[in-house]
Amino acid sequence: MLEDLTPAAVTTVGSMPGTSSFEAVSLVVGELSEGDGVPHLPELPARGPGADMVGRTAGLLASVVPDLAVETTAAGWRFADAPGREMRRARSWLAEDLDAFEEALDGFDGWVASSLVGPWTLAAAIELRIGERAVKDRGASRDLAGALAHAATDHLAELRRRVPGARLMLWIDEPALPAVLEGSLPTQSGRGRYAAVEQPVAETALAAVVEAIQGAGAAAVLHCCTERPPLELLRRTGADALSVDLLLHDQRDDDELGELMQAGRLLVAGVVPGTGPAGASPASEVGDTVGHVTALGHRLGLAPEDLARSVLVSPTCGMAGATPAAARRALAVLRGAGRALRQDDPVTVAVDEER
Repeated sequence: MLEDLTPAAVTTVGSMPGTSSFEAVSLVVGELSEGDGVPHLPELPARGPGADMVGRTAGLLASVVPDLAVETTAAGWRFADAPGREMRRARSWLAEDLDAFEEALDGFDGWVASSLVGPWTLAAAIELRIGERAVKDRGASRDLAGALAHAATDHLAELRRRVPGARLMLWIDEPALPAVLEGSLPTQSGRGRYAAVEQPVAETALAAVVEAIQGAGAAAVLHCCTERPPLELLRRTGADALSVDLLLHDQRDDDELGELMQAGRLLVAGVVPGTGPAGASPASEVGDTVGHVTALGHRLGLAPEDLARSVLVSPTCGMAGATPAAARRALAVLRGAGRALRQDDPVTVAVDEER
């Protein structure tokens, strides 16, 4: 599905700094709306609960299944009796972001991306009314996964209405998945751990969401930015691409990434920290960024052109903790890295230090 994507294209992971939809969308679209970029609908968690990744996704779920509405607590999120102000606020902020995205991408016919939280991270983040997290209740976890498949389809339909000429990819963020599989999530008391979810159960739920996304005509990307994510499980879901933090990548997992790319699916390589580049010279930053990708390609025996066709480059995770200037600089570094991987420019391609 992603065969026509520019080799070594650049994208973000979703969350961006600041509280202004217009400014965030202007940054993302301004940097990534050319042929080598994939504009990603921003999340702006600095606005507060409902603008964070869990709140945004929960707002969409509540539109599909009102019984799954959530409200804020001192610890985060909890299922509510009915949609309340937090859900209204989440939907309002999402509509505001989509308005800005639609205006900025008028006439755009390339790839665009958006993100929702995966079923297991939702189950790990949302409390049942009794106080424990939904991951404890297999029925509640199944309900979340089922509702998410419907919400993803609805969200894609809205994106297609807003940017009718674009091709769509939807990311499913699963930062809590390793802890869910390992049984390392602490209970509310902190004195115990929730039982591990069996891999076939986790895989079935994720595969159903992936299938819904692909059935809606979009590409499905699974994102897990932790150290040693469950790559084999994620690959078996049939997702079109996997997004990982290549700075944390363990070479023992090279074979899993190799099998992914050999099957014609893509690796989204997180190669710039979510807080932005470290502040070295621009050419050095581009060279270091390219080096993480080419080292993997060398270990896998991939020719440079095959490697470029098999990867997107991105920040390692969301950039909500960066300054706007650092976010802009990171995207410029990534674009330089993409050009170098495509061999459009040498690795010493310059990045404007004033951006």
